[in-house]
Amino acid sequence: MRRLRHQTRALRGLFATLLTALAVVAALVTATAPAQADTTLCEQFGSTTIQGRYVVQNNRWGTSATQCVTATDTGFRVTQADGSVPTNGAPKSYPSVFNGCHYTNCSPGTNLPARISGISAAPSSISYGYVSDAVYNASYDIWLDPTPRTDGVNRTEIMIWFNKVGPIQPIGSQVGTATVGGRTWQVWSGSNGSNDVLSFVAPSAIGSWSFDVMDFVRETVARGMAGNDWYLTSVQAGFEPWQNGAGLAVNSFSSTVTTGGGTPGGPAACTVSYATNVWQGGFTANVTVKNAGSSAVDGWKLAFTLPSGQRITNAWNASVTPSSGTVTASGLNNNTQIASGASQNFGFQGTYSGTFAQPSGFSLNGTTCTTA
Repeated sequence: MRRLRHQTRALRGLFATLLTALAVVAALVTATAPAQADTTLCEQFGSTTIQGRYVVQNNRWGTSATQCVTATDTGFRVTQADGSVPTNGAPKSYPSVFNGCHYTNCSPGTNLPARISGISAAPSSISYGYVSDAVYNASYDIWLDPTPRTDGVNRTEIMIWFNKVGPIQPIGSQVGTATVGGRTWQVWSGSNGSNDVLSFVAPSAIGSWSFDVMDFVRETVARGMAGNDWYLTSVQAGFEPWQNGAGLAVNSFSSTVTTGGGTPGGPAACTVSYATNVWQGGFTANVTVKNAGSSAVDGWKLAFTLPSGQRITNAWNASVTPSSGTVTASGLNNNTQIASGASQNFGFQGTYSGTFAQPSGFSLNGTTCTTA
């Protein structure tokens, strides 16, 4: 009987030791494992972190009506979106997920802001979930500024509209079309009073896509709306709803910015010669752009500003858009590269009113050129 009691006490001691060990392991797992429960944000500017590297934000800036978003392991979904605003004005909000800094809220471990000239690639991927009973766009918001600011409004906003539902349109007016990232986009340009906006609108809905954000940044630089010495401050993806919006979702999102290299296609130096033949009310211009850098320029784009009253009527050896104001000449299929030390030539015909003058502000893929 004593032996049995002794064995029982020993077993009880062993069992207690095992329970203690299990409790310690459970505590460690609880302390180190990420929470699995989704997080719902209804606060106006509430935010939370996902994947340990991105920020999901409610960002209800344009309405007092209730809006809630639920952050998931890989993205977020809009779970409540009350109210509506006129479709000819600003949207209700921009629920989104981002890499970088937004009004002093920086995502964990981000290397943004980063100087554009030092970014070699910025791959991103997105998978959207759409609804039909709302008025909204699904869009990226990419912010650029002359300074590495982490707060306030940046100078230039790039928007990529993956989808739009309802009678809405981007800020400004359409200034043409462009092929960026292998897709054709409507291009809109304007200002909202606080910053310049360049929008790329897909002609039909895109549900998911993997692409390089820098393709759109370089296009923006080539159009004279940013410089290679500016900074990329954040890469954001989400929705701008005007009416309703519950059920919209970013199913997955990723964004990486690789620094340490030069901007592909960006020359170290360039020279432009601009020769004209002028008559009353009209002119022709022959332009030679020389790459004085040490590496080839792929996908060259020469941006410059025509004086007021001048308008281009036709061009050769290059595509030149729009027809007035700040224009961009880009190579055609047979002349999209300028080798180191080599030149490309193109020309155009135009009309003018008043006194004829030459353009200003030549820049090749974002690098300011000298004039010969």
